[in-house]
This record gives sequence, structure tokens and C-alpha cells, in this order.
Amino acid sequence: MSNDGVNQGRRRVLTALTSAVGAAGAIGAAVPFVGSWNPSAKAKAAGAPVEINISKIEPGQMVTVEWRGKPVFVFRRSKQALENLSKVEFELRDPNSEKSVQPTYAVNQARSIKPEIAVILGLCTHLGCAPGYRPDVGAADLGGDAWFGGFFCPCHGSKFDLAGRVLAGVPAPINLEVPPHKYLSDDVILIGEDQEA
Repeated sequence: MSNDGVNQGRRRVLTALTSAVGAAGAIGAAVPFVGSWNPSAKAKAAGAPVEINISKIEPGQMVTVEWRGKPVFVFRRSKQALENLSKVEFELRDPNSEKSVQPTYAVNQARSIKPEIAVILGLCTHLGCAPGYRPDVGAADLGGDAWFGGFFCPCHGSKFDLAGRVLAGVPAPINLEVPPHKYLSDDVILIGEDQEA
């Protein structure tokens, strides 16, 4: 056998091996690079949807859950509280929630999917303070002519009704935000994902 034949065979084998090792190295380098495009576990947890079971929440009661590091108020309104929503509309800055932040399915008087259950971000729209839940407070208790309770921000006196709508004449410029949410069942709400249209 001539040296030319042996050299050609060696070249082919070495070329094939070099190509295979190079391809494996390229794949090995690409996997972590592509994997870095995915959000970290910490980032996923910070924005991950939160489930809440509402079956034990009685009318007038509220629970607070954390979503994206912010408090979310989930509460059940009584029949009387729902009736009072229309009685205070003339005192509201944005009664139809035209300037406020909420999903389209929450643009209604109750600002919710189901009228009796409210899901509202617990941060005042003035400076981000946490307003207190005052469901049974009347107008005489905190001043004003028509307020049937809701949320009162002690920092600067902003008042919101039980739909999170801001009363006129207070520092808060818009209604409390309604975060995206949907019902997984009659008793379980997922906060952080929109309801399908």
C-alpha cells in the first residue's frame, strides 16, 4: 500500500473525528446559552400566579395574598355592600373605571368577574401605601356625605368604595388596580393570569 493511500484514509478519519468533536462542543456551548434565555427560578417565583381558595371567606371578610411582592385583597361582599355600590356613584372620581387599571372583564360596577368576590391590588394609587379594609365604616366615621365603607388610606386620607373606586376630593388619582385573575373552579381563583375571553 502506498503512503498516499494511508494518508488519505487518515485524513478522512481525522476530519470526521474533528467534525464530531467540534459539533459536540458547539452543542455543549449552546445548551447553557439557550438555557440562560429562560427566567430564573427567582424571577418565576416573583411573577408566578397565585392560587387562593375562597370557599371559607364569609361575606364581609377579606384575606390578603402576595403576588409579585404586592398585597392583593380578596374579599366577599355582602348583598347590602353590592347594593351600596350604586348609592355612592355620584361621589366617585371615576365611577365607570374609565381611567383605572383593570382587565376588560372587570370593567363593571363591581369591578370583578363575580359580583360578590373582589380581587384588588392593596396599594393606594396616590403613593403606594396600604389602605385599611373598613367594610362597615360609615360616612360620619371618616368624614364625608356618602361613603358606605371600603378602603381608607391613613397616609393622606384617600377613600375607596368596596369596588376599589376612589372617592372624589382625595389625593388618590385613580381607582385601586384590579390584577389579572381567573376562576379555576367555583372556589379557587388564580391571580396573575387573565380569564379567557
